[in-house]
Amino acid sequence: MKAGIVGLPNVGKSTLFNCLSNAKAQSANFPFCTIEPNIGVVNVPDKRLEKLTELVKPVRVQPATVEIVDIAGLVKGASKGEGLGNQFLANIRETDAILHVLRCFDNDNIVHVDGNVNPIRDKETIDMELQLKDLETVDKKLEKVKRAAKTGNKDAQKEEAVLLRIKENLEAGISVRALEFSEDDYEDFVKPAQLITEKPVMYVCNVDEASAVSGNKYVELVKEAVKDENAEVLFLAVGTEADITELDDYEERQMFLQDIGLDEAGSAKLIRSAYKLLKQQTYFTAGVKEVRAWTIDIGASAPQAAGVIHTDFEKGFIRAEVIGYEDYVYYGSEAKVKEAGKMRVEGKNYIVKDGDIMHFLFNV
Repeated sequence: MKAGIVGLPNVGKSTLFNCLSNAKAQSANFPFCTIEPNIGVVNVPDKRLEKLTELVKPVRVQPATVEIVDIAGLVKGASKGEGLGNQFLANIRETDAILHVLRCFDNDNIVHVDGNVNPIRDKETIDMELQLKDLETVDKKLEKVKRAAKTGNKDAQKEEAVLLRIKENLEAGISVRALEFSEDDYEDFVKPAQLITEKPVMYVCNVDEASAVSGNKYVELVKEAVKDENAEVLFLAVGTEADITELDDYEERQMFLQDIGLDEAGSAKLIRSAYKLLKQQTYFTAGVKEVRAWTIDIGASAPQAAGVIHTDFEKGFIRAEVIGYEDYVYYGSEAKVKEAGKMRVEGKNYIVKDGDIMHFLFNV
């Protein structure tokens, strides 16, 4: 699962990517510095993993990860191929969620492509380009579907109605994610269309260091503008976060954070939020050889969770032994949890809870 970082040029996308991944993507004070998308595999910060490691003392620890893609800055006209528009839009289409970075700081030394700082205008510029691209996709699909609908094909008629509703809303500047569909319509017609504005979005307000704790007037404007979108708004001082990641020593990084009034790096909150945005959750396996966080879809069953370790585990699934995270921490070890009768045996229909500690029994 991938989350793509998008925004106008020079809003801090590549600097944010560098913070998240510690990969040094090129960042410079001019548009189109990023041409090929940079991809980073980022560890998901999780205090539960730290606690389990402390209790089990394993040889190895493996955190959950999420892929972050740094996509080049979009400009007005990207949907028509302006800048490097077509390439960028294709890169966004391949991601599962969007991290939309908005510049929410004043700095005369960093140029803005439109001359001044206005995050709402910037958001609308990106939204419009993505909506125009989706409109193009919908129009192409409608051409084919209308022909089939005229022959009396009932599925084609249903699809035509859904696509016409999407088209009407896109033309009114409303993204697909803001619309509600029946489960069948979504699965049959919306999801296969792979529309960019259907992807879940989080707005990341890039603020100055003085606004790192409480935000600023620009952040409040963004929150107001997106209140009907069912989207999360996070703010962080990307430049400051970049300075923190340059420090090798953990204690030094903590002191830096405390000096500016933060209890943890904003980038850690962002990674966890991106993980949730991708509708992902974690279960753990905990043994002396390895304590590991495994990534599964929210709502996954026990056999599907087993399949993440190996497809054979899913095929030959018999049952799962499950310990709740709180129980594991309270009793301090698997043996004591068993003694207390707190280990559960679950079958194929069990829906895994975030934080479950699991063992699978299987037979192939």
